[in-house]
Amino acid sequence: MAYNNAAKAYGNNRVNTASQAELTLMLYEGAVKFGNKALVAMENSDYEQVNVNIQKCRNIVVELTSTLNMKYPVANDFKQIYDYIFALLLQANLRKDSELLGRAVDELRDMRDIWKQVMSTAKGPQLTLDT
Repeated sequence: MAYNNAAKAYGNNRVNTASQAELTLMLYEGAVKFGNKALVAMENSDYEQVNVNIQKCRNIVVELTSTLNMKYPVANDFKQIYDYIFALLLQANLRKDSELLGRAVDELRDMRDIWKQVMSTAKGPQLTLDT
């Protein structure tokens, strides 16, 4: 019980102290995680868990879409990608189609990996002072 409380406190602290970029990365990671859980559930014909995990994944995609700042032209490109992923998730859930679900997870994984690169590039080289 104490372990669960400590883990929950750590998770809450991690979210509360994260930058916007880190929060976005957490959303991508969550979407990939739930997409993968849905794929495993689909392999096991556990359609209740398929639905639960696809819904969680879709909710994250909705959150990612809602955080876009549309004053930047690139935001429209992200919106189109998120709309595409959302549509794949919707169809995968309706049809219980692992191929469509796999494509959605692949897209999310690619977006996550690109976001990691952007974060790494934005940090730039670390300067050190030699004395």
